[in-house]
Amino acid sequence: MIRSFVTLAATLNLSHAVKDLGSTRQTVRRHISHLEASMGEPLFQVEDRRYQLSPLGKAVLPSAKDILARGVLWLNGQSRSVGQLQQLHASADDWDFYQQQQPLGLIWNDSSVLLRETFRAWSMASGEIESPLFAHVRPYLIIYRQSDVGWICVEFGQKSVYVNWFGQDYARSSIGRPISKMPAGEEFSHLIYEAFDEVQAAQMVRLDHVFTRMPRSDSEGLAPVAYQRLMLSGFFPDRSSAVMSLVVPVHDVKIAGLDLSKVEGLDPVEMIDIPLSEARFESMLRDA
Repeated sequence: MIRSFVTLAATLNLSHAVKDLGSTRQTVRRHISHLEASMGEPLFQVEDRRYQLSPLGKAVLPSAKDILARGVLWLNGQSRSVGQLQQLHASADDWDFYQQQQPLGLIWNDSSVLLRETFRAWSMASGEIESPLFAHVRPYLIIYRQSDVGWICVEFGQKSVYVNWFGQDYARSSIGRPISKMPAGEEFSHLIYEAFDEVQAAQMVRLDHVFTRMPRSDSEGLAPVAYQRLMLSGFFPDRSSAVMSLVVPVHDVKIAGLDLSKVEGLDPVEMIDIPLSEARFESMLRDA
């Protein structure tokens, strides 16, 4: 029933929804009727056979997509909880993607000064991207803005791993583009990108360890990479929402169940860190 609702909401055309679902008009109508009866209000407004989401339909659609995505990935064995934190994984042809959320306490035990410095700068700047307190770590970040087509990249820091990985020209050409969809299906992509919405909605920070295979600009095929990603909510000067992402390559990626043979031969991405002389908050604490 939920899939019928989500599909009809996407197409707003009963015939198209029936075709996408491989179902019948009667079945889709029955599913929608059952949902509306349970909720006590219509999910759609229909005029001259044209469907439009009702106020209730618009309100419940995001949670319906989330339930559907989580259910599909759970059934496929692609999503589980590890210590109450989310883990996702998928494979397609020669591509792999593993993501495991980490407790934020790992930041303080990590060898990366940049990871700790970015977290402290974000806190001191109250999430304000243009704050002088944030300026020294900003060159290492990728910054995203929310738009009608989802989260789009608006800035690649000159010292970010993305620039190191793909090169300045490629990074510059990616500005303004929505985040690419994963090759593992719509439901998997939904949960990956949902992290952006959650970070901004809760105005919080999230730490993940990721193992995947990515193309290099100077070679063919996919190379294995492992990194930790710190996502931070933020605001532009006009108070519009932003999400900032710090990616730090690692060799000891912490992902339960990851086949260690996959980690062998990690691409030698240049490790990045901020010089201690530039880490104003780290230096201040060490001198205290």
